[in-house]
Amino acid sequence: MLALALGGFGIGTTEFVTMGLLPDIARDFAISEPSAGHAVSAYALGVVVGAPLIAALCARVARKKLLIVLMAAFTLGNIGTVLAPTFGTLVLARFVSGLPHGAYFGVASLAAATLAPVGQRAKAVAAVMLGLSVANVVGVPGATWLGQHFGWRDAYVVVAVIGVATVAALWRYVPALTSMKITNPMTELGALRRPQVLLTLAVGAIGFGGMFAVYTYIATTMTDVAGMPIGAVPIVLALFGLGMIVGNIGGGILADRGVDRSIFVAMIAMVVILAGFVLAAHNPVTAAIGAFLVGASGAALAPGLQTRLMDVAADAQTLAAALNHAALNMANAAGAWLGGLVIAAGLGYTAPAMVGALLAVAGVLLFTLTVFLQRRSAHNTP
Repeated sequence: MLALALGGFGIGTTEFVTMGLLPDIARDFAISEPSAGHAVSAYALGVVVGAPLIAALCARVARKKLLIVLMAAFTLGNIGTVLAPTFGTLVLARFVSGLPHGAYFGVASLAAATLAPVGQRAKAVAAVMLGLSVANVVGVPGATWLGQHFGWRDAYVVVAVIGVATVAALWRYVPALTSMKITNPMTELGALRRPQVLLTLAVGAIGFGGMFAVYTYIATTMTDVAGMPIGAVPIVLALFGLGMIVGNIGGGILADRGVDRSIFVAMIAMVVILAGFVLAAHNPVTAAIGAFLVGASGAALAPGLQTRLMDVAADAQTLAAALNHAALNMANAAGAWLGGLVIAAGLGYTAPAMVGALLAVAGVLLFTLTVFLQRRSAHNTP
């Protein structure tokens, strides 16, 4: 479990450290910060493209071998980020780095659920996701500090080292996973014919965007709106990560008690917290508390969505689990893009939080429809 979570730690570090280093990347390539945000969107797009392709095409590959290959590819993508000579090649490297993301989390989550005791599937999934949350406490703030003081490229050197360590840990400590069912591409693609799978994915793609709309521009929000010194940004990132740990653990516990209820609770909390962040961002103390709560509400949603997809996917669980992270990274790309749009329109750095609250409202409404349709179908089925 620790080996699986270490991969999540590396993925979480590379995914979120870019957001804390956007001002440095923009300055290095002489572009605007919203333009630098395209590097965030490129990574997210890589996840969206890679998750379904890899999950379907590699359906017959042994699960442990697939996990190792995915982390090796992830490491190579981050080495490409370190060496990128232009912003265009940086965007390409971030896209490549994102390709293994969704498939890794999908297979790792299924592996954890397979190894878990009865009645603790969501906790096991949350344990894998905990690596991502811990990354936001240790990996992201540490790599951000390193990037701010020694150059942003050094942050991705750290990520590449984590990737190498993960490959070694997976090879040494993860069992053969022979009990995991090997399917085929057509069976996995069958997930795309299930309305409940598609609707649940849409909930994540829309409702999760609010967290990323805020987090993408968190560094400048803290310095220009809250009035914090630049040196305080890693502390705020650590608070965000602590919130993710609390939300991840709480979300796993809630999901084991009731998956749909846990999703509703997390999304309604996101609406309230994101709307409140518009005002909270103007004070250093309340801004820091708001960052913690934004991280907590977002992370609390993930275990429920992951578990629900495994419940409704039948025999296409690998693709469905991988697509969950594709959907969340569609939310990442959309949140970063929409946040950049309102900032570029002159509405200020608190505007992304309001955009995020509206996205969360849309997610609540869509999930309400999803649950209604599922229950009506169950009622009408003999």
